[in-house]
Amino acid sequence: MKPILTALDLPAASPGGSVELLHDLYGGTNPLIAARLFMLHDDRPTRPPIETLKVSGKCLTGHRFWTYVQALSTALATHVKPTNVAITHLQHLTFGATPALLYTLPRHPSIALVHGTDLLTATSNRTQRQVLRQSAHRATAIVVPTPAMADRLRRLAPNLDIAKVEHIPWGIPDHLLHRPPTSPRTYDRPFSLLYAGRLTSEKGVGVLATACANNRNMTLSIAAPAAEYAKFAEQLRKADCEHHYLGWLDRSQLWDTFDEHDALAVPSTALEAFGLVAVEAQACGLPVLYQPVPGLIDVLGDTALPTDFTNPDALASALRTLRNDPTARAELRTVGLSNARRFPISSTAQALTVLGNQIA
Repeated sequence: MKPILTALDLPAASPGGSVELLHDLYGGTNPLIAARLFMLHDDRPTRPPIETLKVSGKCLTGHRFWTYVQALSTALATHVKPTNVAITHLQHLTFGATPALLYTLPRHPSIALVHGTDLLTATSNRTQRQVLRQSAHRATAIVVPTPAMADRLRRLAPNLDIAKVEHIPWGIPDHLLHRPPTSPRTYDRPFSLLYAGRLTSEKGVGVLATACANNRNMTLSIAAPAAEYAKFAEQLRKADCEHHYLGWLDRSQLWDTFDEHDALAVPSTALEAFGLVAVEAQACGLPVLYQPVPGLIDVLGDTALPTDFTNPDALASALRTLRNDPTARAELRTVGLSNARRFPISSTAQALTVLGNQIA
């Protein structure tokens, strides 16, 4: 059977939810979806079965972007024979890999997976908005993980053929859903709040730092990429936010870290594609507090605690509820576990496979 071809123009060892989802679907020795997977080359070790492309000049705007796309397409063409590919999976509707795949294999059916950063980037970048509209027009099918993503996509691409849009939720590793949650922690110490993820502006960690600085009976731990934390550390210092930096943790380390905290904070200020880290935390029995933005509302709803992270008083009230009300904590653990079990990654892979068979 001919494999699927997919590509993501990020260095192979990059952090982030889109990369982890890529590994969960296509990675390992027994992948859920058999595919040739390409990413950008760097000097760090890669996880199988990633193949890398030595292409430089990555950018987002103007003619330099299209020069970069042409370089990606040329590199892909040296590795791939069109007759050996069944369909393509386009990771994002923007950035370089998607137009490069469409140029390299213009007649192949394709499924575009919308991750969220593509929509956010297209909102503020004219070139990428053009890429998004072209990619949405040319893709055979478009997959969104939440209804909120479909709504935002329609606003960005008003001429979109709605019939091409499919709702397939993302998922978390099946084995995590069978991992016994830890026992509830006792509260003879400050409340321990965890932030885990990228430290980009839309993640809202700045407002979290300010709110936490005003709540002294709490500790904040941050698990994030080192380079991003280094840029953010000055903002934490100015906010007088006491915190512990944990480094960037791999998945198993992060799951163990969930056991050492009382709640996960998801203070995103903008659209979230899905919120994989939040669902993973729920699978491990960790209560989640979140800013109710589009995407997260669809996935978490009332299985997590909606909180206004821009309001220190509202955050303090939510933390007091979790610290002082064991019934509320137990209920969040129970409904959180039930919610997480709705999203096995095997179901995501199966739905993508069915869709691929329909369009091939």
